[in-house]
Amino acid sequence: MPSLSDKMKEWGNPVEMLRNSQIGMYVYPVVTPEFRNWRVEQEAWRHSAVLFDQSHHMDELIVEGPQAEEFLAYHGINSFSNFDLNRAKHYVPVTPAGHVIGDHIIFRERQDKFILVGRAPTSNWLMFAAAWGKWNVRIKHDPRSTSRPEGERVLRTHYRYQIQGPDAPKIFEKMNGGPIPDIKFFHVDWINIGSKKVQALRHGMSGAPGLEVWGPYEDKHYIHSTILQAARDAGVDLVQCGSRAYSTNTLESGWIPSPLPGIYTGDGMLADYRDWLGTDMYEAAGAIGGSFISDNIEDYYVNPFELGYDFYIGWKKDDFIGKDALLKMKESGTNRKKVTFEWNKEDVLKVIASAFEEGTPYKWIDFPQPNYASSSADMVMHGDKMVGMSMFNGYSYNERCVLSLGVVDQSVEIGDVLTLRWGESDDTAKTSTEKHKQAEIRVRVSPTPYSSEARESYAADSWRTKAS
Repeated sequence: MPSLSDKMKEWGNPVEMLRNSQIGMYVYPVVTPEFRNWRVEQEAWRHSAVLFDQSHHMDELIVEGPQAEEFLAYHGINSFSNFDLNRAKHYVPVTPAGHVIGDHIIFRERQDKFILVGRAPTSNWLMFAAAWGKWNVRIKHDPRSTSRPEGERVLRTHYRYQIQGPDAPKIFEKMNGGPIPDIKFFHVDWINIGSKKVQALRHGMSGAPGLEVWGPYEDKHYIHSTILQAARDAGVDLVQCGSRAYSTNTLESGWIPSPLPGIYTGDGMLADYRDWLGTDMYEAAGAIGGSFISDNIEDYYVNPFELGYDFYIGWKKDDFIGKDALLKMKESGTNRKKVTFEWNKEDVLKVIASAFEEGTPYKWIDFPQPNYASSSADMVMHGDKMVGMSMFNGYSYNERCVLSLGVVDQSVEIGDVLTLRWGESDDTAKTSTEKHKQAEIRVRVSPTPYSSEARESYAADSWRTKAS
């Protein structure tokens, strides 16, 4: 079977391979696109309560065995010294060169059993690493549901729901039959949903209070109907969130969901990994989209410091993959920092208006999610100098603006107005792009997580109050 290495040899440059991917638009599978409409669904996590169905769009990996903790600690940056039972962590693996591969949420169910949930790059890396290093672990992989099931039956190991928003506690109490335990952030406890005892993680994808619950997939229908009935009994208008709005919840909480895995360069373990990866896997089939074009694939990589993950790093661990490289990055003081970009309203409207005019329009900004590739890289400029990269974008009905998440040089400050180049400068074979021209969109550098209070602190000279 051909490998990623074989495909890279055919193309000569992995940038060209990924920029011309034929995979099409990234699809959140199975879940209905809209239950009401995506605007109301976005509002619900800010003003009432929302129900996310997370059962289908993420891989699940069960790692167990005598060396499960040792294996995971060695292949992730996280400290495991404070990882007790019924805890969860944001697990981040990096390459030997310190580049981020991806991330998962990891749950500890027993001393020797962990469940990891997230996108494919981390699952693929850990499955390879378990065999490559001859570890005494057992791995069960439940890949995300098919993007386009075309009416075929879909089965998973677990259902996974999240309820969040200011009215969510009323639902929890009603479905639990009384007050729920006081669960600390990223801790797990047991609650009742009707006649079922389920595990619940204190979590919140969009920054609002919430719980994530999961259990055997065969219980999915019962759990779903019981949650909806509990909301009705509690007098709460619980809004089910469709797949269109779901992907935008990260814009307000500040998590960048799809950095390019830093695995396309490097020898030794990484070379063997590229030989192991098939051409149908995420790393070979995925796409890069955006205005930033470089011949060097490493220009698209990011490290934990840039994504705000440096406080996870378990420096006291004896050893873990990437430790030496991360120490050098820490000492360099040159790492970029994560920010939110607030897009200028007039410039966004100019781009949209071009679709109603004769001639070649600007690249379409889809609502609520304009991303058109599995990894995005749009140039952020200060004059003629590139000072940052926009990596994930979308429209927030709560904030009434387009936002994106990305990284900028250390010299950039909150409140600076920069220019984002939107659209690609050349024609690629991507099926997710149409013939278009590039646009320049002013963006204001804002905090991450994004908040109205932080935005309004710049009101005196904001384009929200006067022309800029």
